[in-house]
Amino acid sequence: MSANGNAISSLDIAYIVLEAVIALASLSGNVLVVWAVKLNKALRDTTFYLIVSLAVADIAVGAVAIPIAILISLQVKMHFYCCLFACCLLCILTQNSILFLLAIAIDRYLRVKIPVKYRAVMTHRRAWVAVGVCWLVPTILGLLPMLGWHRGDSLGAAAERNSSSSSSEGRYKACSFPEVMSMDYVVYFNFFGLILSPLLLMLGLYVLVFTTIKKQLHHSQGACKASRLQKELKLANALALVLALFALCWLPLPIMNSVGFFCPTCHVSKAILYCGILLSHANSAINPVVYAFKIKKFRVTFMRIWHHYYTGSEWNESTFHSNTLQSQRADKSDSV
Repeated sequence: MSANGNAISSLDIAYIVLEAVIALASLSGNVLVVWAVKLNKALRDTTFYLIVSLAVADIAVGAVAIPIAILISLQVKMHFYCCLFACCLLCILTQNSILFLLAIAIDRYLRVKIPVKYRAVMTHRRAWVAVGVCWLVPTILGLLPMLGWHRGDSLGAAAERNSSSSSSEGRYKACSFPEVMSMDYVVYFNFFGLILSPLLLMLGLYVLVFTTIKKQLHHSQGACKASRLQKELKLANALALVLALFALCWLPLPIMNSVGFFCPTCHVSKAILYCGILLSHANSAINPVVYAFKIKKFRVTFMRIWHHYYTGSEWNESTFHSNTLQSQRADKSDSV
């Protein structure tokens, strides 16, 4: 039985199980990313600050956003403003990942466009400022519904009308995302402003990355520069995959919300809605694969962690840092 007295269907059970699997994958993969940066000093530069911050945001998705999504899917009874805050928190934690993806795309473009001046432009201080902005902006924008941009005429109004009743039962309703969140906010502000716009920006940035690398390859002189540009081109291809996965994961759910908003008579089945939610959360589990595992320094560190903690081999920290330094020198142009 669910919290509001309705039986949990087999579809709900399947959804909860898949959400649990995604949460576990997101937690384990992103914790491994943070762990690797903690162990390997070669990974501690401005670009990896953004990657680690993205990993932390995705850890929060697995640890907080997914459990909240499960509670909302079960329509657990709670006070209107508790439900509204839970939905706002869901938006905040998922929007963080999007902004960090955009920040990494901007960083990628700067590395290709101004490789000589990059380190002077992207200082440690500016990297931390970018990290702070990526946390602060979603927090402010995600809490706007708490300031009044919500559907108070439905669940909230009913709760207020029953607040003077001797029974507290009337103050608690089955928590549902569309019942408390304004669809104007969800569609126009969240989808068009905070999902679609960053997606288009990333598309433009990656197009510029490709064209810049190809132009530099065409005019390059010297084997060293050509080799560096070839590596940049390979990484740009990987980033194109990242962009495709981002669109695949994040577009279906807001598109469903938009269909329901612009076409009230159109019906989106519960199974399809669950698929959209699962895809959006799955992006947090995919990020360690498409970002971290494409970087040689991460792969070396992951292998060292595996050999030490899972195969029982001896951990020699001095040898580890020595091997890492050698790898860094041998692959000095292997940027993120």
